[in-house]
Amino acid sequence: MMDWTDSHCRYVHRLFSPHALLYTEMIVSTALLRGDARRLLEHSRAEHPVGLQLGGCDPKELAAAARIGAAAGFAEINLNVGCPSDRVKNGSFGACLMLRPALVADCVRALRDATPLPVTVKCRIGIDDRDDYEFFAAFVEAVTAAGIDALIVHARAAILGGLSPKENREIPPLKYEYVHRLKQERPELAAVLNGGLSDVAQVREHMARGIDGVMLGRAVYHRPALLAELEQALVDPSWRVPEPPEIIERVVAYAKVCARRGIRLHSITRHMHGLMAGREGARAWRRFLSEVAARPDAVPETLYSALPIVNQGIAA
Repeated sequence: MMDWTDSHCRYVHRLFSPHALLYTEMIVSTALLRGDARRLLEHSRAEHPVGLQLGGCDPKELAAAARIGAAAGFAEINLNVGCPSDRVKNGSFGACLMLRPALVADCVRALRDATPLPVTVKCRIGIDDRDDYEFFAAFVEAVTAAGIDALIVHARAAILGGLSPKENREIPPLKYEYVHRLKQERPELAAVLNGGLSDVAQVREHMARGIDGVMLGRAVYHRPALLAELEQALVDPSWRVPEPPEIIERVVAYAKVCARRGIRLHSITRHMHGLMAGREGARAWRRFLSEVAARPDAVPETLYSALPIVNQGIAA
């Protein structure tokens, strides 16, 4: 998620789940080739495994960006063909590429030729008034013929005329049945479901019906404990959902290392507002992060002063 899932966000989320595949923000291939690649691809080994999500429509540029990503240690190359923002649309990539399946297939082939890493595609089920299953199936046919390792589907159409990115996540109806039908028709295709998923029960239900995996975005960002609950439910029954004080202890140590590089505490703690979600004291915790931890002179140990709020929420 652009401007959200940066390296610090991924570090925090990795504390909740050792096995989840985390993703970078969508990085435009042109920016990676012509900008500060080291800054854009910054990540620590503690975050692994991490997939690199690219945006773009030029097969040669995407191939070059994928080679850079592979050299940087990422575990997967994901092509985003689902983002509906104006910035993406104006750059002729993202969801508008669903109208050009042959070009997407060319991009996939270029990515596969450039790196031995798994190559995946994230898409919508349609675009604007083309949200019928036949359109979706034809797009998938073209893209899978190029040899993708998995298809990640946000089960809504993208409405590029008149809806904001936020509205595009909420207004177009979810059509999970498209993805389930696709999996039935193409059992060999690894199908990953995205959109509207917010609890373990939902995930279990879809996976029991044959879906190979799920991708979660804002639900996990706003309540990262969900990642731990899924780790426990789907991967390791012995995994324990970490308590907020444990997370704070680890983040303080991480923030001390970051501080030596001139990174402000707020750059890390802005991703921790959901730490107390669903607990008493959640509002006080968010206020603390906004008013105390966000100060320019805040040091990592500042987080310890919030432990009374956190412990009260645990006791409740």
